[in-house]
Amino acid sequence: MTATVVPIKRAAAPSLEPMLALVAADMNRVNAVILERMQSEIPLIPELAGHLIAGGGKRMRPMLTLACARLLDYPGARHHKLAAAVEFIHTATLLHDDVVDGSGLRRGKRTANVIWGNPASVLVGDFLFSRSFELMVEDGSLRVLKILANASAVIAEGEVNQLTAQRRIDTDAAKYLTIIEAKTAALFAAACRIAGVVAERDQSVELALDAYGRNLGVAFQLVDDAIDYSSDGATMGKDAGDDFRDGKVTLPVILAHARGDETDRRFWKDAIEGRRISDDDLAHATGLLHATGAIDDTLARARHYGQRAIDAIAPFANGEAKAALTEAVEFAIARAY
Repeated sequence: MTATVVPIKRAAAPSLEPMLALVAADMNRVNAVILERMQSEIPLIPELAGHLIAGGGKRMRPMLTLACARLLDYPGARHHKLAAAVEFIHTATLLHDDVVDGSGLRRGKRTANVIWGNPASVLVGDFLFSRSFELMVEDGSLRVLKILANASAVIAEGEVNQLTAQRRIDTDAAKYLTIIEAKTAALFAAACRIAGVVAERDQSVELALDAYGRNLGVAFQLVDDAIDYSSDGATMGKDAGDDFRDGKVTLPVILAHARGDETDRRFWKDAIEGRRISDDDLAHATGLLHATGAIDDTLARARHYGQRAIDAIAPFANGEAKAALTEAVEFAIARAY
């Protein structure tokens, strides 16, 4: 897998502030929908859902729906409920992921499964999935329903595919990319694409927004996988080395394993299969990742996909929305630095 890297540069550190300012009024309406639709006569449901929804997440995916609608000068309000549906899909997958991974920390807080247990987390995740589909049906567009329903299925396929690759050091870069395109990039793409539907634009616009979101999602996940080995709980909202201890074969590991000598490859096999997961082993793994250039090259791939995302919206008119969407890509990559 090769890529021509086009550096993304700015005079100041990129941030999500331009996007936050752009969609602030719309996001207030989305938050109102989220608050209303997470309610239930069963007190545990809003309590558990609220723990994660109010847990400090950036709400990047629903913001992308809103920002793409602004890019298209959409004057209506349909995107508010749909952005809430996107957030519910994302939250449901997080609840399920934390159960599957046995995670204890997310966004710097204890995970719902640690506090309330696995069964409650799975069932509340199911509740949020159901709420998201109610919102889609209320919108009334079969096209929107198809896009978001397909994304939900693809995300689940990606998670299952990742599960089958767990603790398998023979996982290659192609399979890894297939996994992250499904489990992460699919929702980014759908969140952006539905703006083209509600704005009643032609398919070329939909596809451009889809390409923007999909490439941004891949870049976002590549950066996450790189900084899993070089960050901490305060920065990442999870413990450094979680992927290492869980036996997840991410691109940094794939590259380092391929570039190592026989001793290094034996270490990686033992580590990924769960026999070398101490703090000292993590430190050794991190050293190998840096020595082989695996972290740097993973981030280079992220910059490549980030540039592809920016290129996808190049045909749209310049303005606040396009600038905010561009800086969102730059922010996603800058998290590693």
